[in-house]
Amino acid sequence: MKWINRTLGKLSSLLERQQLRLSRADALLQLAILGILTGILAGLTISAFRWVIEYAQTSLLPGSGMENYEQLPPLIRILLPVSGGLAIGLLFHFFARGNHIVGVVHVMERMAYHQGYLSIRSTLMQFLGGSIAIITGHSVGREGPAVHLGASSGSLLGQQLNLPNNTIRTLVGCGTAAAISASFNTPLAGVVFALEVIMLDYTLVSFTPIILAAVSADAVSILIFGNTPVIIVHATPLESLWEMVIVIILGLIIGLTSSAFLTTLQQIATYTKSISFWLRTTLAGLITGLCALVFPEIMGMGYDTLNGALAGELALGILLGISLFKLFASAAVVGLGIPGGLIGPTLVIGATMGGVLGTLAVMWFPETASSSGFYALLGLGAMMGATLQAPLAALTAMMELTSNPHIILPGMLAIITAGLTNSEVFGKASIFITLLRARGLDYRNDPVTQALHRVGVASAMERHFIQLDNIISKTQVEEVLREEPEWILIKEEDQVIAIMPAVDLARYINEPDQDDETDINLLSIPATRLQPAAIDLNATLHEAMEQLQREQAEALYVQRMTAPAIHRIYGILTRDKIEASYRY
Repeated sequence: MKWINRTLGKLSSLLERQQLRLSRADALLQLAILGILTGILAGLTISAFRWVIEYAQTSLLPGSGMENYEQLPPLIRILLPVSGGLAIGLLFHFFARGNHIVGVVHVMERMAYHQGYLSIRSTLMQFLGGSIAIITGHSVGREGPAVHLGASSGSLLGQQLNLPNNTIRTLVGCGTAAAISASFNTPLAGVVFALEVIMLDYTLVSFTPIILAAVSADAVSILIFGNTPVIIVHATPLESLWEMVIVIILGLIIGLTSSAFLTTLQQIATYTKSISFWLRTTLAGLITGLCALVFPEIMGMGYDTLNGALAGELALGILLGISLFKLFASAAVVGLGIPGGLIGPTLVIGATMGGVLGTLAVMWFPETASSSGFYALLGLGAMMGATLQAPLAALTAMMELTSNPHIILPGMLAIITAGLTNSEVFGKASIFITLLRARGLDYRNDPVTQALHRVGVASAMERHFIQLDNIISKTQVEEVLREEPEWILIKEEDQVIAIMPAVDLARYINEPDQDDETDINLLSIPATRLQPAAIDLNATLHEAMEQLQREQAEALYVQRMTAPAIHRIYGILTRDKIEASYRY
């Protein structure tokens, strides 16, 4: 029995050392291992989500494909999304405890204000709500729910292992990259999306685990579903440099389209927020059904429509109609609260609108313009880049989907033109930032904030300290000072009431005429005494700085609960230590 206790003690000590090691910004090996674990876990979770959707669609819809909503009778096209919207509304009403926000926006909010902590409840709500929304034909994608599920995989793993908050934030980024990678078989685009949209951080420590997570998730997806691409692209190069003029026009049109999409979503969300959630989701189903009466292609994720546009198989009127109705339906259902993704709809809207311009270009300039599918691909990337304000992720996705380096030049021009048109001409921010700000929240990405988020308090705290009662004898003082501490925690009735530099106490007892028989009151001797506040061992330096400001404290003592109502103090953290962590 003793050897078992010794073994458990050694394992506990090893785990604690690794937890403290992960609070540093350079714990690369440990983060790499955790990135692989997150990728595998996220890949399995997202594969389960995808399997549920595809199995239900194959079983319920007519024909042999997964998205044959076009073959549904007109009445069913209305009743299916309406019933789905009602089911989602009732599900969230009874089980979500008032938190109806899921998807990428929820992940960003948890990163900005809760150190990446995601709950099992919100994850289950996203899984069930997203599945119902897509299966019942709402005009949403699965990538937003997948990002939530992937991010939750990393967050919940970190929470179960009681890892520092800076590590949990990195694991959320790993899960995000894994989600995009597993959804599209585009691991590099997943990495860039996680860094560009969620993490807002480009460091070696961020890159390495996130890359490993994306690769791991992609491997899991391929193992389960095979290597068949989700989106089939037949890209052709530019016919001539004169075609760049058409590409610029496409960028301008897509920028306008992106702005219209964002404005519609904002207006619908603003004017309907006072309506009961279940009524909003039911209304979203009705809007989807009515739009589907005219263009049933807008129902569901729309990958079949997307592939048709990229292959140049859709007529001009069909492309324009799908683009406009998809734009309105997607903005409406997301604005009304349906828990689906925005990335998929932006791809369909961009591809069909690009296909419209491409078809006209081929008709008017047959000797100059490439195929309509080429412009559909550029429209896809431009719409994604402009709406998400993630140009590098959009360009990377285009490159991975086509495996064609010739797409880089026109892709860059189209994406940047669309992004500038959306942001500078129409003053629109990223769709996710827009939705966050609509809730009164912000998503800061200044260098100091990012630097403080990357480091845990355990890596910056001073560990050479002693704890003393406020009344102590000179003999006891001399004994404890032999340990050469840097700081003294002054306690009264087991409560930390002040923090004192040890050198001040040493200076005091070395003064002449000190009575060896008189006890010393540490609260009355001449010394610097800092106002203390507590901070958890798992916290980041950003949390520590906020705690100092919130409590109007001058120093923090770092602690962790080791048993119910019992806290162990690990170190002392001052403002100077925090500032030194990002100055040097």
